[in-house]
Amino acid sequence: MVIRALRALTLPLLILAMLVLAGTVAGRIYSGTLFLQLVAGAAAGSVLVSVACTRLRAWLVAPLSVLALAGYLAYALHLSAQRAGVDGPLAQLAADALRDGIPRLIAVLLPVEPQPDTIAVPVVATWLAGLAATELATRTRRTLIGLAPPVLLFAAALWLVGPAAPRLTWPVLAFASLAVAALVFTGRVRTPDTGIDTATRRALRVRTALAGAVGLLLIVGLTAALEQPVARQVTTAPLDPRSLIDPPDLDALDENPLIRLSGWALQPQQQLLDVQTDHDARIRLAVLSDYDGVTWRVGATYRPAGRTLPQPPEAGRPATGPQAVHQTITVSGLTGKLLPAAATARRVDGVRVSYDQLTGTLLYPAGLTPGTSYSVVSQHTEPDVNLLPGAEVPTGTQMARYLALGPGVPDHLSRLAQQLGADNGAPYQRALAIEQFLADHYRLDPQAPSGHAYPNLDFFLFGPDNGGGRRGTSEQFAATYAVLARLLNLPSRVVVGFQAHAGQRALTAGDALAWPEVYFTDLGWVPFHPLPQPNQDVKPLENEFKPLPETSSPPPQSPEPVPTYDSSEAPTETAGPSTGAGAAGVPVGLIAGAGGGGLLLLLLTGFIAFVLLARAALRRRRLDQGTPGERIAGAWLEVGDALRLAGHPAGGHLSAAEVAAHAADAAALVRGKHTVRLRAPALDDMAGTVNTSVFGPGTADEAQAEAARSGALAYIGELKARRSWWRRLLWTVHPGPLRWYRRR
Repeated sequence: MVIRALRALTLPLLILAMLVLAGTVAGRIYSGTLFLQLVAGAAAGSVLVSVACTRLRAWLVAPLSVLALAGYLAYALHLSAQRAGVDGPLAQLAADALRDGIPRLIAVLLPVEPQPDTIAVPVVATWLAGLAATELATRTRRTLIGLAPPVLLFAAALWLVGPAAPRLTWPVLAFASLAVAALVFTGRVRTPDTGIDTATRRALRVRTALAGAVGLLLIVGLTAALEQPVARQVTTAPLDPRSLIDPPDLDALDENPLIRLSGWALQPQQQLLDVQTDHDARIRLAVLSDYDGVTWRVGATYRPAGRTLPQPPEAGRPATGPQAVHQTITVSGLTGKLLPAAATARRVDGVRVSYDQLTGTLLYPAGLTPGTSYSVVSQHTEPDVNLLPGAEVPTGTQMARYLALGPGVPDHLSRLAQQLGADNGAPYQRALAIEQFLADHYRLDPQAPSGHAYPNLDFFLFGPDNGGGRRGTSEQFAATYAVLARLLNLPSRVVVGFQAHAGQRALTAGDALAWPEVYFTDLGWVPFHPLPQPNQDVKPLENEFKPLPETSSPPPQSPEPVPTYDSSEAPTETAGPSTGAGAAGVPVGLIAGAGGGGLLLLLLTGFIAFVLLARAALRRRRLDQGTPGERIAGAWLEVGDALRLAGHPAGGHLSAAEVAAHAADAAALVRGKHTVRLRAPALDDMAGTVNTSVFGPGTADEAQAEAARSGALAYIGELKARRSWWRRLLWTVHPGPLRWYRRR
C-alpha cells in the first residue's frame, strides 16, 4: 500500500518541484521571500487539488480547482497588499491587479516589491500550469504533453528575468533533470516473455536504473564543465522586457521645472507643501541633465517602483556613514507629477511612485492634488571635503550627456570660461572659481524675467546694469554655472527643489530655488552655491571679463594725391594707327590681363575640385571597400595622412602602439588655440586591431573594421579642429594624400 501510494505521488511531486523551480527563477528579481512563498503555495494547491480529485470525473476537476484558485488568489492579494501597505477594497485590488498586472509586471523597476499587481499574474499562471500538467500526466498518462505547461512557465520566468540576473545554469539543469525523471518514471516498455525468472528480471531493472542514473549524472557533469567555456562565447545580452514598455510622458512644466522659478519668485507667499523633517535638508523636485542651448530638460526614464527604492548608480564615497532623513510631506499648492523628496530617497510610503534610478528622483503618475500625503526615508550623504581638492572628473561616454552643449555657444561665454579656468588647473578649483565669480559679481533679483537660453545667459552676464543685466533669479545663476562648467569640461547638471529645515513648517514659493551640481570621480555629485549672500555688495565687472569691443576697419587711403583735371589741357591726337588702345578705346593690356586672370581662376577652381573629388574617392576606397582587414589598414593610412597634414608625421620606424602614443601628443592643444576641447579619442585599441589584422590575415571582422573607421574619423576630426583656420583650409585642399598614396 505504501509503495503504491509513493508511486502515485512521485509524478505530482516532480511536477510540483518544476513549478517551484520556475517560481525560484522569477523570484530573483523580487525583493524578499514573499513572492516565492505565494508561488510555491499556488503550485502546491493546484497539484493537491488534482490529486485529491483523482477519483472524480474529469469535467468536475477544473471548476473545483478554479474555485480553489479564487480563494487562494484572494488570500495572496490580501497578504501582499498588507505587507506592501496598499490600501483599498479587495475587489478593487483584484480587478486592478488582473487588468494591469502584465504591463506593470514588465515595466516595474527592479527589484520588484510583491504587491497585488505584481503577484497576481504569476500566481494565476502557476496554478493553471499545475492544474494542466497534473491532469494530463496523471489522468490521461500523457506525460510528455503534461510537461509542456511547466516548461512554458519556466521559459516565461527566464524571459521575465532577462539580463537582470546572472546566468541560471544550475536551475536550468535541475529543471531538465526533473523533466527527465518524470519521463523515466512514467515510461513503459512492453517486452516479450523470454522465460526469465522474477529475480533476474528485477536485477536487470535495477542495473538498467543504475545505468540510467549514471548516464544522467555524466550528462549533468559534462554540462557543468562546459558551461563556462560555452557561456564566454555568448556576447549578446538577452532582451530586457522592461524596454518594451514606454515610460510615462511629462508635460512642459515637469520636463523643465526651471521655468517655474520666476513665477514662484513673484508670489513668494504661495504655499506649496507642508513638510515635517528631522534634519535640515534640501527637498529635490527634479534633476535636469540635458541642455540644447535653449532649455534644460529632465530627460529621465521613470519606472513603476515599490516602496523600497534601489541605490542610484552614481553614488559617491561619503565623508561619514549615510544619514537617514525622515520626511512626511503633504501637498497643498504644488501641481504636476514630480514628487518632492530629499536626496536620496530609499523608501516611500503612502503613494505608489515611479522612480528614475539614474537621478534618484520620483514621479507620481496620478498627478499631485491638494491633500496628497506620503512619507519618505532618504539616505543623505556628504562628500569628503578633504578629497575634493585633488579629485578628478571622469571622462568617457558615460559623462558625455553632462558635457553636451547645444550649438551656437556665444563667444562671450566661451571666453569667460577660459578666463575663469586659466589659473585653475584642478577640476575642483575651476568649479570654485565659477561659484565665486557669480556670487561676487551678480545680484539676486526676484523680479528678473525667466529664461536660460544662450541669449538670456549672455544678457545676464554682460547686460548693462541700468537695463536689467547682471541680475537674475536662481534659475539664471544655476543655469549659467552649469554652462560655464561644461565649457571647462566639468560634468554638471541643474537641480530644482526647496530649502527645508528641521521641524514642521509650510514650504512656500519663496523657498524654491535651483542649484548646480558637478560630478567628481569616487565622490559623486557635489552641489555648489553660486548665489550671493544677503546684503552682499556686488563687485563691478572687471574689464578682463567684459566682452571685447567690436572693431571696424577704416576705409583704405591712397598714398598718392588724387590728380585734378584741367580742361584747358586737352590731349593731343597723334596721326597714324593706334597701338595702345582697342577699337572702343579699352586698353589691350587690360583685356589681356582680365583674360589671363580668368583662365588662371578657372584652372585653380578645376584643380581644387579635382583634389576634393580624388581625396573623397580615396577615403571611400580605403574605409568602405574591400575586406575588413583592408578597411582597417585604410583607416590607419587615413590617420597617417592626417598626422602629416597636421605637421606631425609619424616616423616609418615606429610601431603601431608608438604611432598611437605619437598621435595622442599631436592632438594636444596647439599654441594660440584658446578653446578648451574634449580629449581626442585614443588610438590604442585601433593600434591593437591593426597589429591583429596585419599579423593574422583574415582574422578581422566587420565590427572591428567599423570600429576602426569610426575611431579614425573621430580622431581626425579632433586633430583638424585643433589647427588654426588657415591650416584647416589648407588641410581640405592639400593634394599631398594623393601623392603619398601613389608612393605607397
